[in-house]
This record gives sequence, structure tokens and C-alpha cells, in this order.
Amino acid sequence: MRIVFMGTPDYSVKTLELLIKSKHNVVGVFAQPDKPVGRKQILTPPPTKVCALNNGIKVFQPKTLRDGSAMEILKSLQPDIIVVVAYGKILPKEILDFPKYGCINGHASLLPRHRGASPIQWSIVCGDKKTGVTIMQMDEGMDTGDIIDVVEVTIGENETAEELFERLSEVSADLMLKVLNDIENGNAVRTKQDESGATYTPMIKKEMAHLDFNEDAGTLFNKIRGFYSWPCAYFVLDNKRIKVISAKVTKGGNNENGIVIDNTNKLVISAGNNTAIEIVDVQPEGSKPMTAKTMLNGHKIEIGTKVY
Repeated sequence: MRIVFMGTPDYSVKTLELLIKSKHNVVGVFAQPDKPVGRKQILTPPPTKVCALNNGIKVFQPKTLRDGSAMEILKSLQPDIIVVVAYGKILPKEILDFPKYGCINGHASLLPRHRGASPIQWSIVCGDKKTGVTIMQMDEGMDTGDIIDVVEVTIGENETAEELFERLSEVSADLMLKVLNDIENGNAVRTKQDESGATYTPMIKKEMAHLDFNEDAGTLFNKIRGFYSWPCAYFVLDNKRIKVISAKVTKGGNNENGIVIDNTNKLVISAGNNTAIEIVDVQPEGSKPMTAKTMLNGHKIEIGTKVY
């Protein structure tokens, strides 16, 4: 089949690479425009663009899909199907309806749970024990299309969003290729989503990663894992932000939440519901990542200190 691929970040690259190697023909790649990155704000192409150009595939980066220009590009490419994986733009109806087989999307959750943005992070933040990848036939709604195929994955007890991203990108690539072959062979079965189980995930904002020690240690632990490596969970000590890279739920607790209750070679902070969390690895503001023990060696934090 002639495929137009729409995707932008690292997560999308595994699928694009596999499709390029397959019997199918990737005739064009749509990605978000290049963006300034880092402190020096260097204009940087998205990973899918780099992959496509390295394989001699044309890349298109329209700012909008609604002014007719994207549609003209698609008419010139004549795709049989459009494959979407973390593209970051809403496809208008005229594009959804254009290819012979329509548009299919690889969404990193067990739909209808966690529709919308950042499903991988939210599956961990919400304390889910399992997640997966759903391939669906796209419609005009937000991840509301009929389900074609699903693979379920167990979330590791200590797994971070960054680690889960890597695992699911592999799962998504393999499943997408299977679904494309099923569609081509007429074997794809589409099933409507159960709206009663639908949930929506909001866009992640940096302030969401600010730890509230009134919450119990398990909730904090999930946020630390789910928000790693971006935006990275943090608390404030002495008016400085301390990013928390890793932690673990431990024994303890205090009548007052957010109090340092152990500083002997480890940093333990009281949390809600008479629980406690041990901060294992951190990155203090203006410093490199380090263990909490190393931070304590360089900066004594007294028992009873309040963190925010």
C-alpha cells in the first residue's frame, strides 16, 4: 500500500522505520515544524523528519491542515492510507475521508481509557497496572474511532514514563504493521468503543509536577515515575526547586505532612495518610543529578524541615 505517515517525536520513529523496511511504500511524511531547542534555542528538526530524509522520503511540515495546502499535497501523493502516530495535529474530515482506507492511529493506551494527550504519563500517574497500544480507525472525535486491534502491556512496579515510552514504541510499530497487512488482506475487524469507559487526559503542564505532600506516598511515587523525564516531579526547599528523579514508598509518617523525618544517609519526607516517601535521586536547582545522600552530604537538611 502507498502510505503517508504522520508523526513527530521519537515515539513515532520506530513505527516509521518498520514501515519503511516493510513491503509497503511510504510516499511522504508529515511532521510538526522545526522548533527551537535548548538554552541556545537552536532550530531542530523533529526525529521523524530526520528519519524520513535519511531514507530519501519527502517531508512536509504544514503549520495547519485546514487551509487546503495539505490536501493538495495528499492529492499529489495519492496514499491508500494515512498512518498517524503522535503527530500532534487534528485531522480535518476532508483528510480523514481522502485515502481509500481512511486514516488509522496508533494510540498509547487501552482505549477508551486515556483518550487525548500524554496517555503514557497519565497511565502511570493514575496508578494503572496495565496499559497498551490501540490501533483505531480515525474519525472526527478525539480518539473516538472504531478499534481495529489492541495489545495489552503490564506496567512495571517501578517503571517510569520514559521507560514505558520505549517499550510501547516497539509494541506500536509491530501492531501497526500487523493492522496494515490485515487491512490490505481484508481481515481487519472494527469494533466501536464503549463510551461508558471513556476518560480524557489533559495536556501536561509543568506545575502539575509540583509534589503535594498532603497526598499519600503511593500517589507521590506514581507522579514521580509518570512525570519522568519531563516535566520531572519536584518540591521546593529553601526557595529552590529540587527535581525528584526516583523515590520509593517507605515506612514512617508524621502528623504534619511535608516534614523531613529522616536525614541519616537518606532523605525521608512525611506524606498524607500517615505515609512517607524516601527521595532516592534528585537534581537540585542549578546542579547535576545526584543521589539524595550526596545532596545531604553537601547540604545538611535538619529533621523537622518543611518542604513544599
